[in-house]
Amino acid sequence: MALPKEPRQKMINIMYLVLTAILALNVSAEVINAFRVVDASLLNSNANISSSNKLMYESLNAKLSDPKQNQETVKYWNGKALDAKKLSDDLDTYINDLKKKLKEGAGLRIVDGKEDFKADNLDASTRLFETNGEGKKLLQKLEDYKKSVLSLDAKIGTAFANNFPVSTDVPVSQEGGKKDFTTSFFHMTPTVAALTMLSKFQNNIKNAESQVVTFCHNQVGTVEVHMDQVGVLVGQSSNYLMPGQELVVTAGVGAYSSTVKSNLSINGSPINIVNGQGEYKTTVSGSGKHTIQVSGSFIGEDGKPVAVNKTVEYVVGVPGGAAVMLDKMNVFYIGVDNPITISSGSGWDKTTVSMTGGTISGSGSNRIVTVTTPGAASITVTADGKSSKFDFRVKMIPDPVFKVASGKPRMPSVEFKNQQFCRAELEKFDFDTRFSVVSATVYFSGANFPNVATAQLNGNSMAPLSSFLTRCGPGSVVTFDNIKVTGPGGARTIEGRSFALY
Repeated sequence: MALPKEPRQKMINIMYLVLTAILALNVSAEVINAFRVVDASLLNSNANISSSNKLMYESLNAKLSDPKQNQETVKYWNGKALDAKKLSDDLDTYINDLKKKLKEGAGLRIVDGKEDFKADNLDASTRLFETNGEGKKLLQKLEDYKKSVLSLDAKIGTAFANNFPVSTDVPVSQEGGKKDFTTSFFHMTPTVAALTMLSKFQNNIKNAESQVVTFCHNQVGTVEVHMDQVGVLVGQSSNYLMPGQELVVTAGVGAYSSTVKSNLSINGSPINIVNGQGEYKTTVSGSGKHTIQVSGSFIGEDGKPVAVNKTVEYVVGVPGGAAVMLDKMNVFYIGVDNPITISSGSGWDKTTVSMTGGTISGSGSNRIVTVTTPGAASITVTADGKSSKFDFRVKMIPDPVFKVASGKPRMPSVEFKNQQFCRAELEKFDFDTRFSVVSATVYFSGANFPNVATAQLNGNSMAPLSSFLTRCGPGSVVTFDNIKVTGPGGARTIEGRSFALY
């Protein structure tokens, strides 16, 4: 007996829907593999960003014990960076838990030590995120995360309000409208695609953490120097005198203010400060090397006392004796010519000079010392049968600082991307010497880089990075790591640098 027309038509419609569902279930292997490749790339990117973030946290932690840093400032921004880390870690852990539940819903089992589940399963994501309500929870947690990070500090809120990496915006559908968050990302979505979307959110979170911790680090690096960081400026009339001659030591407060209470003592004796400067005079005696201690105490801008100590060194010669003075610093550096001045009261026909721990060349008063091994060296001067030994330290030249353009850790994106060269520059070093960049690994993250991009730099030229530099814009972060340089003393690896662009 035939079914009535209307029920028959309903049956046809039902069969059509069943057939459509069966066809939808047939997700091609190529699509599945494509999602797996993208997911693996995101996971690798997340690991790289985590490594970069670790360097930032270690650098901030090191600054906590650096006496040159304003500790209150370091503690504040280190605390904000750690707050951002905790917020990011908590959300990352939550998403990892969602991934586990999603796999379990798709028949997770362990085969030969590896996870195996139905990557093309369309029910698991719908059940977890729609039926069980995890989609709404995830949306709320992402929005709460953004709000919490931006409220850590007003400066952070201002810097990232318009370009925060974590976004809950949904794409426009094929029909031209917008669906809700859960439907757009997880409704009838293959398990592997849902896992990839969760990895994408984790990548956004890692990028947000990276940008915020870099911002916090830059606040420490760009702190203005206030009067509580002012030191004592010390000068002396001579660093070599004969017995009975007068030594004049001047000391004062750099960038002094008449409103700042200060006091100075030289060699234990208080001195009168006039216009920010005081003077100490003494008649020298006793051959050899001598020191005078200069002590200063100031009330800084924050009302707290600041103590500074300096040491003045000078040498007293004797008639017929000898003295050795370094023209640059009180140390010999490896890889450069160290000029010294030797004084002899007996005439050079009655004077001999020898050295251990290095090589000395030249004649008369002006000599050049070269050294190769860190440690100690000594020069012996024998004048008219009397020998005097002078001991010195031997050190490596300090590491140069990697710089692009101004070298500031935060700079305009236009300035950075137009640079053709980078450099390794010695800061506050008396010798005229140079280092060259050999190689570096470069990471591009943040704005315009949804996944961390990696490039290799060889030499000082930025040309190999041109394709990445053109993509840089406000909110991008460029990190140079494993920086190898060559210069006096040979090749070495120096500290990495990150540049936040705005």
